Amino acid sequence: MNKSADAIIIGAGVIGAAVAFELAKRGFNTLSVDRNTHAGHGSTSGSCACIRMHYSTFDGTALAWEGYHYWRDWSDYLQISRQAAARSAAEWPLSRFVQTGCLVMKSEANGHLVKHMANSAALNCPFEDWTADTIAERMPIYNLESFAPARSRDDPAFGKTNGSRVLGGVYWPNGGYVTDPALSAQNLADAARAYGAQFLMGKEVSAILSESGRTSGVKLVSGEVLRAPIVINVAGPASSTINAMADVLDDMTITTRALRQEVVHVPAPDGYDFEKDGMMVSDSDIALYCRPEHGNHILIGSEDPACDPHQWVDDDKQYNREFTEQWTTQAMRYGQRVPSLGIPQQTKGIVDLYDAASDWIPIYDKSSLPGFYMACGSSGNQYKNAPIAGKMMAELIEYCENGHDHDTNPLKFDLPYIGHTVNAGFYSRKRPINTESSFSVLG
Repeated sequence: MNKSADAIIIGAGVIGAAVAFELAKRGFNTLSVDRNTHAGHGSTSGSCACIRMHYSTFDGTALAWEGYHYWRDWSDYLQISRQAAARSAAEWPLSRFVQTGCLVMKSEANGHLVKHMANSAALNCPFEDWTADTIAERMPIYNLESFAPARSRDDPAFGKTNGSRVLGGVYWPNGGYVTDPALSAQNLADAARAYGAQFLMGKEVSAILSESGRTSGVKLVSGEVLRAPIVINVAGPASSTINAMADVLDDMTITTRALRQEVVHVPAPDGYDFEKDGMMVSDSDIALYCRPEHGNHILIGSEDPACDPHQWVDDDKQYNREFTEQWTTQAMRYGQRVPSLGIPQQTKGIVDLYDAASDWIPIYDKSSLPGFYMACGSSGNQYKNAPIAGKMMAELIEYCENGHDHDTNPLKFDLPYIGHTVNAGFYSRKRPINTESSFSVLG
């Protein structure tokens, strides 16, 4: 293992591994450092791995629509043929994208999706405007009574309809999910290794080093020093700690925090094959999203309504990993939509941390310390963008290292699949709070 590199990447989750892959393809000698023993075994392994196109901002929609194509063409993106001489197919298991489609219920909370449809139409991203009758036909287990606003179980009105009905929804046929998010990070790491990228696993960073006003590497908890003129923070829920180590917080208007989340797994109702006939659904009427899960289960996550208090975590290594009352609340709120749902006595699902930015839009940016870059604040809604985020970070790093000032003249980044160019300054650490954001996991 070399103790010096062109770039050190802190974090080997799905975005960190994508950054390593994209930089390695450009000829960078990269060294990824992660305190977990395998790529993708941090918060990536707890991701719901949803691939969707609907965002409340135009730039968010553009990046997500571009990102879909990489999951669709996963083996091509990874350049699997490059591995053929060295590894058999059995040695190269791939994560799999399941295209179920994504239905989003129209509600007052999301402005009846007028903005979302306009964003998709402008980008030629396919969608269908569904009536309530269409929803009932496609999802016969659904009760379309309205229960808004979402409530906690101790609210006397919990489970009571407000007297109206869900009027319709919008269906994005290209939506879906990835079956094994940790494996997808490992796929990216293996693809990066084919270009010479190195990964140092089971090692934790204790300090960001600098010399003459520029990043010079990192120090590990073990005392070992790794040298590089470029360091990229892709540390997920630990990103705020790493940014503090680098002393780059002063000029940041957007910061990140670790947020504890619970995701529910419950069996599908008897007689209904949700894994085959279900789809991803975002339902702001009950403030939940769901998708099929292996074994004919349903995965259910919160869309962060006011009744689900945020559980911010100061120490991303020490937090409650047990299910709480929130698990039952989410399961029973979903039971409002699916009356035939059984609520099991045994709790199953995921408890993990998200890396949430102030406005729930990520930071993909340089920092005030030359050579130190950030891809953080991914808040549970950026898994789908990992490949294109890796590309954008690689291009941003080259742009800045070649003398361009991204703060005053932001990188213009091309999205090749959809033929669109975005201003990468949208993800600046110095941006004002984006009032178009949902301020939730929806981004």
